Amino acid sequence: MLSGSFEYGSEVSLTTFRAYVEKQYPIKTNLIAYSSEDDDPSLAALDDADALLVFTRRLNTDGASLRQFQNYCEQGRPIVGVRTASHAYQNWLAFDKDVLGGDYQGHYGSGPMTRVEIVKAEHPILKGIPAFNCYGSLYKNPSLCDDTSLLLMGHTDEHSEPIAWTRLHNGGRVCYTSLGHQSDFEVEPFLRFLAQSILWISEEI
Repeated sequence: MLSGSFEYGSEVSLTTFRAYVEKQYPIKTNLIAYSSEDDDPSLAALDDADALLVFTRRLNTDGASLRQFQNYCEQGRPIVGVRTASHAYQNWLAFDKDVLGGDYQGHYGSGPMTRVEIVKAEHPILKGIPAFNCYGSLYKNPSLCDDTSLLLMGHTDEHSEPIAWTRLHNGGRVCYTSLGHQSDFEVEPFLRFLAQSILWISEEI
């Protein structure tokens, strides 16, 4: 798991998720936390990873670790993107469309909760997950790539947007969700969604 979304306190959130997922599922995690937006840690651990969860935001990385990240993606290896992963690295904003299949165009104002609608209940990621509410502003993704498969829609009183989908990138499974506000990590269905996303991209379910 890569943590580097300082606006959302991703290290705290992913530590919460780590405790949940390792207790409830046969998943072992390794958390790499960027110390600042200018940090450039080694991502050599990706060489042995079975899956990668990305929760970073506009990191200024432009060195060896960015190349390691890009190499991982180009090899078609499994990826889960969380919220600001749509703009994970400032020097590779194409990651959103090219890898995740998204079209991040900012977000609506904060305030209203997001009502989460299950779109594809038969998908393994969504097994046992009911409709639920989440926090944080609703991201705009008006034009997803044609090869995405929509899992969840988010609704407020005024707006509706896709908030989770899957696709294949270079033969590897990818899942992205624009959910991931700090309070979302207190919502059990959301934690379950992330855990089952990891299992699905790893072809374990």
